Amino acid sequence: MAEAATMIETAPSNGNAAAAEAGPGAQMPDRTQEFYRRALEALNRAGVPYLVAGAFAYSRYTDINRLTKDFDIFVREEDEPLVHDVLRRELACSIERFSPHWLSKATCGPDFIDIIHSSGNAVAEVDERWITHAVHAEVLGVPVRLCPVEEMIWSKAFIMERERYDGADVAHLLHDCGQDIDWARLLERFGEHWRVLFSHLVLFGFIYPTRRGTIPDWVMEELAERLARERATPPPSLPICRGTLLSRTQYVVDVEDRGYRDGRLAPAGNMSRSEVEEWQRRAEEEEKLEGAHH
Repeated sequence: MAEAATMIETAPSNGNAAAAEAGPGAQMPDRTQEFYRRALEALNRAGVPYLVAGAFAYSRYTDINRLTKDFDIFVREEDEPLVHDVLRRELACSIERFSPHWLSKATCGPDFIDIIHSSGNAVAEVDERWITHAVHAEVLGVPVRLCPVEEMIWSKAFIMERERYDGADVAHLLHDCGQDIDWARLLERFGEHWRVLFSHLVLFGFIYPTRRGTIPDWVMEELAERLARERATPPPSLPICRGTLLSRTQYVVDVEDRGYRDGRLAPAGNMSRSEVEEWQRRAEEEEKLEGAHH
């Protein structure tokens, strides 16, 4: 994928790299831009491996610019303490381990950085391959590495909350980067959760009928064959709801009232019960905060 990643970095699909670079940053207050710029420069000086994601990476891959209120960097879990130390020392940030199984926050006044080492459902854990296949670019005039498009699709594909659905982001990434995606690696990333990827690929053909050929035939055939094989085997004997991997709130009723086991919990998932409870508590806090704003 290294060659494909370079191709995406040097030639965005619709050729508007300048607009992609200017977009999210241009909409931020000068104070906020300077905070993010200083943070990136400090991490570069320290030699800590990190990846920029969120609106900046999305803009680079798709030329779609949107206002963002935060800044996302992805790191391996073992590197997270180093990132905390640098931002605390160099920028006097306060560090909150917001949801320790995947997310911490570095805050300086009204501005903050999300430091992410996994996903909320603990599926898309950052490992060395994220770093290996990263794309070199500039953000706010600072040289950085962007999250690979395959990992962006992997992590976004599971976000299906009532108030936030990242399916459109997945479709746009497929639309603009499909020719350069390492499809074998993307399939490997989804692993046993291949149905989630298949659902997005099926929808892509609905969203963009004239662009169905963007998805290689062998990928669709492979996933269709998996579906056929699965349908030919008996279903699991124990009731499990994997909807909690897609939404932390909308399938709680199935776990609490309908007798289903939470698909996030080991051994089926990667989370402990205490991590699920903490993540649920954070969701309830955010709902209350959102309600207060309205």
